[in-house]
Amino acid sequence: MSLDVYLRCGAKLKKRGSGIFVREHGQTKEISREEWDSRFPGREPVLATRAKEEADVVFEYNITHNVNRMAKEAGIYTEIWRPEEVGITTARQLCEPLRTGLRLLLAEPERFQAFAPANGWGTYAGLIAFVKAYVEACDAHPDASVEVSR
Repeated sequence: MSLDVYLRCGAKLKKRGSGIFVREHGQTKEISREEWDSRFPGREPVLATRAKEEADVVFEYNITHNVNRMAKEAGIYTEIWRPEEVGITTARQLCEPLRTGLRLLLAEPERFQAFAPANGWGTYAGLIAFVKAYVEACDAHPDASVEVSR
């Protein structure tokens, strides 16, 4: 199980990626064709295409639910997994809570690494990368709407 977060700008974009996705360390990420060829020589990838209703997405990220205990400990679970429950509708509203949680995560790594899942599916480093990317996207698109899929 995983969480997908989206920031939507409301305008149609011409965003083009490789369409090649891999699952690693509890998250789905897009890689380039060159990286695919390096990792899987001689194999053709299955390409994903973006649906028309997704054309306004300025940020999307997928992360495993297995790191939600770390997020709870950092005080950012609700903002990330259930923003609608605390009235968060725009990226601007996420900036400060995410920054505060990120500072705490970075300040006390041992505290949060203790919540890492035993099966290794989801890591402290993965949560840090997610929160950093999310903060950067919120700063870049403060008026974007926030959407999650659990």
